[in-house]
Amino acid sequence: MPNTKPNKKPNKKKAAVAFGKTFRAKHTNARISPFKCRAVMDLVRGKGIEDAITLMEFEPRRAASLIQKVLRSALANASNDLDVNLKSLIVTDARVDGAGLLNGRRRWQPRAMGRAFPILKRTSHISITLGEPVSEAKTEARAAALAEKE
Repeated sequence: MPNTKPNKKPNKKKAAVAFGKTFRAKHTNARISPFKCRAVMDLVRGKGIEDAITLMEFEPRRAASLIQKVLRSALANASNDLDVNLKSLIVTDARVDGAGLLNGRRRWQPRAMGRAFPILKRTSHISITLGEPVSEAKTEARAAALAEKE
């Protein structure tokens, strides 16, 4: 009997971009649900820093202002290094992780048939990493220098 399963397409992996220096910023325990924040964070991931900040200025969702503050903080961290071209920075890593519940589970919502469900006030950890892309010539030069040392 012939195989009736469709052929799987080979995975075409994108060429990995090498990044030199990286700069991080975090907002811990942000008072917003991670689910709501992740939808906005997906807009920023992989973009240039100027595009990402502009995008957050015009995004109407509440998470945009929190993410914009973290982006500006990471940019300020990068501005302390004089060797970095600030306009060439790219958002390499953008994550929203769940944090603890606000006030634990102290409040309850009455439900049908005498049951009670907890009121969950979720919080988030927003973390962003900016990276400076390294050209292929620099990468090859570093590899050659490492080979000479060995």
